Amino acid sequence: MNAARASILALLLCFATAALALVAVPPLSGRVVDQTGTLGADDVASLTQRLRDLETRKGSQIAVLIVPTTDGEALEPFSLRVAETWKIGRKKIDDGALLIVARNDRKLRIEVGYGLEGALTDATTKRIIDEDITPKFKTGDFAGGISAGVDRMIRIVNGEKLPEPEPPHWQDSQSFNPDDLFNPLLLVPAVLLGGILRGLLGRLLGSTAAGLLTALIAWFLVSSVLVSVIAGAIAAFVVLISDGFTSAGPGGRSSSSSGGSWSSGSSSSSSGGFSGGGGSFGGGGASGSW
Repeated sequence: MNAARASILALLLCFATAALALVAVPPLSGRVVDQTGTLGADDVASLTQRLRDLETRKGSQIAVLIVPTTDGEALEPFSLRVAETWKIGRKKIDDGALLIVARNDRKLRIEVGYGLEGALTDATTKRIIDEDITPKFKTGDFAGGISAGVDRMIRIVNGEKLPEPEPPHWQDSQSFNPDDLFNPLLLVPAVLLGGILRGLLGRLLGSTAAGLLTALIAWFLVSSVLVSVIAGAIAAFVVLISDGFTSAGPGGRSSSSSGGSWSSGSSSSSSGGFSGGGGSFGGGGASGSW
């Protein structure tokens, strides 16, 4: 019995040691994650823009990862670990793909989500590696090889029939015009109601409410999220630092200013965070070396 327990414990320790020895999956910080400094800033920006455009058109996500080494772990299980962690591609559509390069190991792999396996087949991804990527890698042109491989993947995905991407939930209907901030229909409510709201709700809540109200009015007037946010921020700040716009409410005081909306939080950043959409992978794709 003691021998059996010792054997089981030894086996568990072996599994734990092997798990700890695995290279950690890098965090998904963008569409292109380069841990080696192989790509220049312009290369990363160009790749990112093309991949962003693909997602806008088709909904599909493609990401690139360059690591120094997998430290003895075969590239195939490492790539699948990355794919399962990053979850590139849309949930239940599974239209994601990863191009992973282990530079010091001189190995690379294209990992394909379930939804793209009919287009980016094992044979097709192998051809992309052999015909577009590794010939450039062998001459030291890593940026060119990755760019060529990504471009061919994009062309193939563009030809695939996929569900339409969802439209953005927030989209300005027009460009920012500074004159919109001085619209009388926007200023008057802020001037008249700012002091009332502050008198009724207090300095912090009153200024926040004034900003929200002004942002809402701005949205209805000009249908611009940017103008609404700026106008709301101005209104909230002015009400916060003033003694009130008009004498009203309990202990109300008077002052004057122009208004806007609140922006005490954050707005969506078009160039900021990138995350996977919940896509699934099953090991489809191909590997290569140079």
